[in-house]
Amino acid sequence: MRGRPAVTSNAVGRRKRPICLRLGGSDVKAYISGLAKSFSAVGLLAGILFFAASLTPSLMPRSYLVQGALSGFSAALGYGVGVAAVWLWRYLEIPVPHARAHTTVRWIAITLSVGTAGVFLWKAAEWQNTVRSLMGLGPVDSVEPIELAAIALVIFLVVIVLARLFRQTVRLFSRVVNRIVPRRVSKVVGGVLALVLFWSVAQGVLFKVVLRMVDTSFRELDARIDDGLTRPSNPAKPGGPGSVLDWQDLGRQGRAFIASAPTGAQIGAFFNAKALDPIRVYVGLNSAETVDERARLALEELKRDGGFQRSALIVVVPTGTGWVDPEGIDTVEYLHHGDVASVAMQYSYLSSWLSLLVEPGYGAEAGQALFREVYRYWSTLPRGSRPKLYLHGLSLGAMNSELSTHLYDIIGDPFQGALWSGPPFQSRIWNSVTADRNPGSPAWLPRFRDGAIIRFTNQNNSLNIPGADWGPIRIVYLQYASDPVTFFDFHALYREPEWMKNPRGPDVSPSLRWMPGVTMLQLLFDMAIATTSPMGYGHVYAPEHYIDGWIAVTDPQGIEPADISRLKAFFFERSRSIGYPPPSD
Repeated sequence: MRGRPAVTSNAVGRRKRPICLRLGGSDVKAYISGLAKSFSAVGLLAGILFFAASLTPSLMPRSYLVQGALSGFSAALGYGVGVAAVWLWRYLEIPVPHARAHTTVRWIAITLSVGTAGVFLWKAAEWQNTVRSLMGLGPVDSVEPIELAAIALVIFLVVIVLARLFRQTVRLFSRVVNRIVPRRVSKVVGGVLALVLFWSVAQGVLFKVVLRMVDTSFRELDARIDDGLTRPSNPAKPGGPGSVLDWQDLGRQGRAFIASAPTGAQIGAFFNAKALDPIRVYVGLNSAETVDERARLALEELKRDGGFQRSALIVVVPTGTGWVDPEGIDTVEYLHHGDVASVAMQYSYLSSWLSLLVEPGYGAEAGQALFREVYRYWSTLPRGSRPKLYLHGLSLGAMNSELSTHLYDIIGDPFQGALWSGPPFQSRIWNSVTADRNPGSPAWLPRFRDGAIIRFTNQNNSLNIPGADWGPIRIVYLQYASDPVTFFDFHALYREPEWMKNPRGPDVSPSLRWMPGVTMLQLLFDMAIATTSPMGYGHVYAPEHYIDGWIAVTDPQGIEPADISRLKAFFFERSRSIGYPPPSD
């Protein structure tokens, strides 16, 4: 009897392990089966179709990594659409098909959807090549379908997990609120509370905390970076002896802007004529505490360096990183034989889209402060001896340059013109003018009224309009039809953008088709990779196109057609050479 408990214990012990394993395996199978059943069949079908649609071309050529991420989000969007459709069907109490018919229809739908996805994967490389060929890129043989699908699946599952977490949060809030309010009201309140919670976490933690930390870190790092550029010995240079600006405080982008200016000797050698050293002034974020103090420093340095004694003065608003496109400034300096002064002021270290998320008002505030200081002094000078005043900006710089002044402030004594390249789709004046374009002109190259004030151009110089004469202010928008930063449109979620209608831009694939939901996601991803295109396409603006724009805006004297052709060839070769500066937006 004494040994029996031990034997029984051992016997039970021997039996317990296989029973546990059997139960464990059963639990795993049940869990997997339950997980599979938790997915909506209609949602999965819609997700597969959205996945297939995402493989069609848009504005930018995409690698398999980018395409995989895009396809994953598209599949998740399609799944959400399918789930919403099922909910609406049930809510409207529409009869559900018979179980046998339902199963048959489902298998037919699955077969057709998977077949469609397979065909689209097979066609994806061909579609990508329609974009690549327009941009002068070599064709690709494959979009790496296995890797692409794996990335898409991971992204899809992550999005579904987050969506289910949101749903559980809504239910939790609804149960709590349902104790004091009716059930339907509690669902609405629970949904609102969940939205507020998720948005607060995203905005508060990601945008405000993380991105501000990144901004601060970049600010400190930028001040410490040794970029190999030595402090100028010329007293007439910002950061040099006697300058009101400290060389180190200009930041990496500011130092590069000052140091990269062509010399009068280089410009003169090109034209075989006398030329001046261009004047460039740049104020970094570390140069002063407030935006107004930095603007006053810019004016003081500009006066010290003799900027108001030049024939042309350009107020530049940089991109979000503080970068000034050398193609945009070098070209106008050559056109005017160096008789140009330009002034810029930094407002961020982040790329343009991050800068918009963290502090969207910084750029406009900086642009307004700089223009206000320069304009106030400039307007006090005799009109016959002061320089002509121009505005310039690329990308976010173009949008903020638009916002730097108001018509009523300058109408009595206007500046002479502006060249804005790659204006973002939120740009106020650009949006207004594009919407009010002349009938028959395409959205990607509008004609605005008689062309006396505002004109548009792209890779093909469209600024010489027959019968049109320039007015007192000349404004030129340089934009490419393939630039998603300019032509992104939230309304593409549910309607075809105007720029997609025929005739299309010369750098837009004829295979591009509008699809609800998917097209907006494609454009969103295009915008994220907009600076990966070859120069002269996407969001990378070519110097030869800047030259056409600056000639129209500033009307340089003494430049012959042969000089313009040589200048375009010179900048074309320089900009396409290996390593010549990549865009920093």
